Amino acid sequence: MSPKTEHVEQRRGEFLISTERARLDLIAIHEFLAGSSYWAKRIPFETFARSAENSLCFGVYDSAGAQVGFARVVSDFATFAYIADVFVLDSDRGQGLGKWLMECIQRHPQLQGLRRWVLTTRDAHGLYAQFGFTSPKFPEHYMEILRPNMYEELEEKE
Repeated sequence: MSPKTEHVEQRRGEFLISTERARLDLIAIHEFLAGSSYWAKRIPFETFARSAENSLCFGVYDSAGAQVGFARVVSDFATFAYIADVFVLDSDRGQGLGKWLMECIQRHPQLQGLRRWVLTTRDAHGLYAQFGFTSPKFPEHYMEILRPNMYEELEEKE
């Protein structure tokens, strides 16, 4: 279980970014991730819900309170943070929401002073470069176990 985190909210125009768990529309987030993302295609709801429960989540909401974006941070809140599941709905892109979301993540009070931030992306290098992300300086030091078809394989077994 993640440590108790401070709720942070910021408004910009008609949009709100909040870390308040009660605001999260887990069904809408899951629908996007399972249906539209390349990184979590077909993720089971229970798996996604467990990942959200054990992460610091940032929701982006429009003036009606509808979920239009999301990101989660997996962290020990002392040395390391992994940014995952970042998205803004197609209908709300082009308004700087992704950039603002990253600003809010990096400014969160409990994510200050971390030694290492990591993320993976196939197509948003330009966005993340604006926040200091680069390719690993020593890629030969990194190792991983990658199961890109994990959720499809789970479906087949059922």
